[in-house]
Amino acid sequence: MKKIPFNIPPYVEGEEQYVNEAIRSHTICGDNAFTLQCEKLLEEKFHSPKIHLTTSGTTALEMACMLAGIGPGDEVILPSFTFSSSANAAVIFGGVPVFVDIRYDTKNIDEKKIEEAITEKTKAIMVVHYAGVSCEMDEIMEIARRHNLYVIEDAAQAVNAMYKGRYLGTIGDLGCFSFHETKNYSMGEGGAISINNTDMIDRGTIIREKGTNRTQFKNGQVDKYTWVDKGSSYLPSDILAAYLYPQLLKIDEINDDRVKSFDRYYENLKPLMEKGFIDLPIISEDCVHNGHMFYVMAKNLEEREKLQAYLRERNIISAFHYIPLHSAPEGIRAGRFHGEDVHTTNVYERLLRLPMYYQLADEDIDRVCQTIREFYGE
Repeated sequence: MKKIPFNIPPYVEGEEQYVNEAIRSHTICGDNAFTLQCEKLLEEKFHSPKIHLTTSGTTALEMACMLAGIGPGDEVILPSFTFSSSANAAVIFGGVPVFVDIRYDTKNIDEKKIEEAITEKTKAIMVVHYAGVSCEMDEIMEIARRHNLYVIEDAAQAVNAMYKGRYLGTIGDLGCFSFHETKNYSMGEGGAISINNTDMIDRGTIIREKGTNRTQFKNGQVDKYTWVDKGSSYLPSDILAAYLYPQLLKIDEINDDRVKSFDRYYENLKPLMEKGFIDLPIISEDCVHNGHMFYVMAKNLEEREKLQAYLRERNIISAFHYIPLHSAPEGIRAGRFHGEDVHTTNVYERLLRLPMYYQLADEDIDRVCQTIREFYGE
């Protein structure tokens, strides 16, 4: 029986051509032709003041925490239901992650739980747009405004998704994207940061260049460059940018293909939901999602594990998601959970992600759904 993998990295016509062009240019380090073209495409598409490619979504988050001035003892409020990179970005600068519960419907941070977690040490709110579905950004931005806090959007899964007509990652002070091979658009390892707070743009160019003003030197703004601030090496190779470039030229085509797959899953599995066997993703009214993920919610951990095994035995690869960070060893050492864990652990135990990638065949989606129906005796 044919194997249906969980993920296949996106590939479009032109990948080899552009990668070869980058190689033949003999300028394969960061900030060369393809890096600049990718950044320009993203800025124009998302209406961002400044976007920099980075080596990963993780380093984009690290840049964001550095720009927000996260230091020893500073608290960052975020959901526990996220990848370690979200919390790590604060912890490596001495910050303290303060975890709060998520909403059951969107699996995003519960905006109603944020304000009560704010203390005199709080420096930022980090939201995570789970599965390309937006958090309630209007309310979160208002909370941040009242308390003079920065907002960092972890939009790793949310490239090309929207909230009330604005692209996710461009609403807070800083937005971070991932172009890992598991994401909608991929350069293997890579990411980007959108600097939406224009007061941070100049410093952003310095931080990503190892703390030097090399970019200003290249632009003729200074006659020599030197070390002027903290920073690190956040520039990806131009070869990787060349691989990403043709995907960005087809950014909406890839998006539409994934949303079509999402819709096919939903219609196939809707009868199981209506009979009470499973729950399916809920898209908030103000959000336009990007088809990043499709998941089902089983009744409990035991049922989810049995369903995953049932699919695996039939050559269909699925995956659970995110052991809650507040229950992980480093989460216990470095942070704390504020309030009650009503949904976070419950969602982790029940959620199962199904195969989802660009050009996933309709017949493969139908086979996955038929197998799930068989598991539930339908």
